[in-house]
Amino acid sequence: MNENPSPFGGWFISTSSILAAKDGIKLTIAFPKKGLNDVQVLKGQIINYYYFPPVSDKGAKSSVGNIHLKKILDEVNPDIVQVFGTEFAHTLAMINICKNDKVVISIQGLTSVIARHYMLGLPVNIQNGFTLRDLVKQDNIKQQQTKFAKHGRLEIEALQKVKHIIGRTTWDKACTSQINPDAKYHFCNETLKGEFYKHCWDINRCEKHSIFVSNGSYPIKGLHFMLDAMPLILKRFPDTILYVGGFNVTKCDTLKDNLKMLSYGKYIKELIKKYKLDGKIFFTGLLDERQMCERYLKSHVFVCPSSIENSPNSLCEAMILGVPCIASHVGGIPDLIKHREEGFVYQTDAPYMLTHYVCEIFENQDMALSFSKKAREHALKTHDREENTKSLLKIYKSILQSRNSN
Repeated sequence: MNENPSPFGGWFISTSSILAAKDGIKLTIAFPKKGLNDVQVLKGQIINYYYFPPVSDKGAKSSVGNIHLKKILDEVNPDIVQVFGTEFAHTLAMINICKNDKVVISIQGLTSVIARHYMLGLPVNIQNGFTLRDLVKQDNIKQQQTKFAKHGRLEIEALQKVKHIIGRTTWDKACTSQINPDAKYHFCNETLKGEFYKHCWDINRCEKHSIFVSNGSYPIKGLHFMLDAMPLILKRFPDTILYVGGFNVTKCDTLKDNLKMLSYGKYIKELIKKYKLDGKIFFTGLLDERQMCERYLKSHVFVCPSSIENSPNSLCEAMILGVPCIASHVGGIPDLIKHREEGFVYQTDAPYMLTHYVCEIFENQDMALSFSKKAREHALKTHDREENTKSLLKIYKSILQSRNSN
């Protein structure tokens, strides 16, 4: 398509490549693209791709009888339709067109639930404040939460209309069963990007007393909690450095930067000033698969301080590489990592406990090595590519058999 590839969604590429290479599987991938008036097709060697005009989330009519999605279904005539991204209008539109016994929703996160946790730990004035950019776009933190809740209503309607759901944690099973107790829940772990299976963390090659947080661009990723912990960590280990993945939300070098700043970025900037963290925090910018792998391997500790997650790929990637991990005890995270055996989990709004666990790993090499070994062993089983593909094929067969028996 002559476009720069996104660093996101690599797990999907890995899974689809392995799946499509299996005998008896013909895989088609459909996705929305702005600027289209009709469906377009790209024929790959083993996968065909259909891209379609985005479906509006404004009004119920847009999710009923979508001609573009119907055109794709009529041409492809799939046995199974697997949908990713529960919060999007095209998900509901696709489910409305499909017979509900041939479609299965794969849970990534759950927007309807995430909305409840969106502003955890943020002062009220920050929740309700505006930067110039927020005012123009009508998109401050409170309004972002409202948008999550709005998309969550689409998500709930979609989940209530299907008979089959694929998930991988106690959290997503609990949430989806409350939304649709009649749907059959199928368990299937995720396959990660290929690069993360090739390397292993070495304590002698990492940057001592360095911390990596993979994303700090919006509130649920919990960067503000990590910053609350930094002054206490620095008291014990003054040479500590924090690396934050993704773009620099505090960047204000130019007038354009200032005009684009979000309320959350402004708050992070205020915390950096309050805690005197200049020179202690570095934003990495967007990293591709190889660069992310390198950043993990250079880090002494990986921290996932989110206020809510299902099964964050960043934690899974860090574990499979063997980077010592600390994660907030939220959502599906307790299913991924065993406390005090494979890493540490802590109460998300208790940065003093995050401080304690970071310092424990910094000062105890044997502990770090033990966590590294056991977490890697666990993650290699959880994200076994062949086993996860077998599980997915078994789910497909189960759906087909249940449909044929009706």
